[in-house]
Amino acid sequence: MDLAQEVASLADEFSGVVRVERGGTAVLHAAYGLADRRHRIPMTVDSQVAMASGCKGMTALAVMSLVEDGTLTLGTTARSLLGEDLPLVADDVTVEHLLAHRSGIGDYLDESVESDIDDYALSVPVQDLATTEQFLAVLDGFATRFPAGERFEYCNGGYMVLALLAERASGVDFHDLVRDRVCRPAGMVDTDYLRSDDLPGRAALGYVANGRTNVFHLPVVGNGDGGLYTTTADMHRFWAALFAGVIVSPSSVALMTRPRSEDIEEGRRYGLGFWLHKDRDIYLLEGYDAGVSFRSLHAPAEQLTFTVVGTTSDGAWPIARLLAERLDVVP
Repeated sequence: MDLAQEVASLADEFSGVVRVERGGTAVLHAAYGLADRRHRIPMTVDSQVAMASGCKGMTALAVMSLVEDGTLTLGTTARSLLGEDLPLVADDVTVEHLLAHRSGIGDYLDESVESDIDDYALSVPVQDLATTEQFLAVLDGFATRFPAGERFEYCNGGYMVLALLAERASGVDFHDLVRDRVCRPAGMVDTDYLRSDDLPGRAALGYVANGRTNVFHLPVVGNGDGGLYTTTADMHRFWAALFAGVIVSPSSVALMTRPRSEDIEEGRRYGLGFWLHKDRDIYLLEGYDAGVSFRSLHAPAEQLTFTVVGTTSDGAWPIARLLAERLDVVP
């Protein structure tokens, strides 16, 4: 059985898109299931699908581009730009701590709590989370968990704080920073922060376990910690542009992909915005949320990239695991 047949054998309950590229050529690019169940609209390879936390790498790159032009430094403290906002963020937390998930700040979306992601509910109405500043309402009130720099602990709130810092330091809307400093240079023409209540025709809907859409589960517009919509073709453009030094300089890419931490539970390492293979030069972006599952892996030495995007919280994982095993890049 070839790779396409193996993937298809796992796709009975899967709605999403799979792309595998080796040596610059797509060896598999296929869509499965429905992008819109109500109207029976099939998924296509050009469907725009949400990537949840997969876009933390784009947030990190937008921030790093501000570091390169001197607007921020890795040592800039959060407090210097937060002012009186979010008083529980410690005074010594820096941009670098936040990028590396080593800030120790409390998380508004604590993934260490055992619960079903489809049951998660935000503390404010989702329609009130369209701009970066509006997230202050959900970020406040979470006590520091450990001293900055002490250890790695994945923190969604940290990437929302990064978005706030980037926006305040530059004077530019965070969404525009990502569009102008990451997506456009990378040629990601179909990647954007879309409103969940006003999705364009090519955007796929996400679904939770009860069969309803995820529109009430996530912010109406994504932000620093997740929420971009993308296509698999755009993700492959992204990886090529990143390692060509098109988005930020090669020295910045090297800095961001240098291991800073080891996540024993996940069996991986982490840099600044990117997951890293435990012992090889393989890079990973991953997202998981109500109605979203996303994994994109890039192995430069093997000239290999694959992306799997799905419209349920667990749909992408069986296929992503199969590809990693078959292509010998288990992260």
